[in-house]
Amino acid sequence: MNTQKEFQRIMTTQTEVALATSVNDVSNVRIVNFFYEENSKTLYFATFGDNEKVKEFEQNGNVAFTTIPHTGTEHVKAKGQVFKSNLSIFDVKEHFISKIPGYKDTIEQAGQFLILFEIKFNTAEVTLDFENIDILSLA
Repeated sequence: MNTQKEFQRIMTTQTEVALATSVNDVSNVRIVNFFYEENSKTLYFATFGDNEKVKEFEQNGNVAFTTIPHTGTEHVKAKGQVFKSNLSIFDVKEHFISKIPGYKDTIEQAGQFLILFEIKFNTAEVTLDFENIDILSLA
């Protein structure tokens, strides 16, 4: 298995992650759309500023995520740090729209209310099936 190649393919083709947080030993998980930028090794997602997860990020920036396959079992999972991006949704809108064409309407209608977040992570587990699982170092 070419782990780097499979990682990039999955991160390019899958559109959602299940994003997990924990505050005061209480776990929470939600599904968000994302894109991964290879050069900066950063996963980006947006959310409304008054969303509960924003408050959770402020209390504990440690998160975990797994991509959500729509067929089969291929996925990437990782643990990392989340923080508010210096970019806006408008700065990266083409990345979201090229991956998720319907996201254009969301950005046009509600973009001014969306906050862009980044997740930085150093390793990721890449799973193709039960026999092909590998750890990828991004450092």
